[in-house]
Amino acid sequence: MKSEEYIALEEKYGAHNYQPLDVVIERGEGVWVFDVEGKRYLDCLSAYSALNQGHVHPKILAAAQEQMKKLTLTSRAFRNDQLPQLYQELVELSGYEMVLPMNSGVEAVETALKLARKWAYQSKQVPRHQAEIIVVEGNFHGRTISVVSFSTEAFYREDFGPFTPGFVIVKYGDAAAIENAITPNTAAVLIEPIQGEAGVVIPPKGYLKQVSEICRQNNVLFIADEIQSGLGRTGKLFACDHENVRPDLIILGKALSGGFYPVSAVLGDRKVLGLIRPGEHGSTFGGNPLGAAIARAAINVLIQENLIENAAKLGEYFQERLAEIPSRHVELVRGKGMLIGVVLKPEAGGARRFCVALQEKGILAKETHKNVIRFAPPLIIDKETLDWAIERITEVLTMP
Repeated sequence: MKSEEYIALEEKYGAHNYQPLDVVIERGEGVWVFDVEGKRYLDCLSAYSALNQGHVHPKILAAAQEQMKKLTLTSRAFRNDQLPQLYQELVELSGYEMVLPMNSGVEAVETALKLARKWAYQSKQVPRHQAEIIVVEGNFHGRTISVVSFSTEAFYREDFGPFTPGFVIVKYGDAAAIENAITPNTAAVLIEPIQGEAGVVIPPKGYLKQVSEICRQNNVLFIADEIQSGLGRTGKLFACDHENVRPDLIILGKALSGGFYPVSAVLGDRKVLGLIRPGEHGSTFGGNPLGAAIARAAINVLIQENLIENAAKLGEYFQERLAEIPSRHVELVRGKGMLIGVVLKPEAGGARRFCVALQEKGILAKETHKNVIRFAPPLIIDKETLDWAIERITEVLTMP
């Protein structure tokens, strides 16, 4: 079938909860994807940073195939041989003491919220069911009822109430606002070190360190959602590492599986994760042997192939080249590592038209918050490919 036929099928039978670009991808390899007509595109979105290791990485593929032949699912009613090894490797990599595995990113966020509340009642002696969690404006942590309850994007909320209580919203990038919002009932502060969905918004230098110190002084947990910014995307293992900050809990997902399978996790120390008792939280698929084997391979690729270092070096180069483009449409370029946002002026006519034009030139990127083009290619990309992309991005950003 042709692209138009696939698109018609999707529009007819699928719920319209996404507005994708009209490209029908059939195959991926490294930084490239191919549509059903065989046209090649450079993937500059990486499935919202889930594909840090690139499409169908051969080492992760081999691990997945090997495990699929042996065992895919046991549920957590029984043990499996892959999960303990994933635990050990994540602990050794991150320096945390324990891991709680889930599937999707938002499941891991919900897990962290439950952990924070239990810690508040068990360790901080907050009155039961009165725990508060501080979040920030512009946040994006997923789309479950509890998570959209503290979103500041009206579109995510307007028809989905009533909402879950217990969340206090303050301005992003303002450490004093967090400090002023803390009460005796505050259990945790939950933030993204870089707000990806908000348009690659980077807080002021020193913000994360200030928040971490405020939390420590007030006996409040600091939770970092590193689902999109973690695992090398910003040129460090975690985005918090740029300020040498160690949150109490780190939430991981996306690139934890290299794009092969939904795998997420919450990392923390025994003082928090050790409070969970059997039966209080879990998932049929969370921690399954297939996901664990895939995650182990994905982590190994990230480290062995120096993808974190590549993101730091080429991410800086990519951002510099983008900032040099003489475009009357661009207001500024911001980012860290290989997570970059090109912010367009209000009069530019929105980012969507530029993404469509990029698609026509063989580059797939996606608009976020209407006026921002997000560039986040796989971390395996090389300088030659970036130069190829810059030439075409320049043509698009300098169009009328």
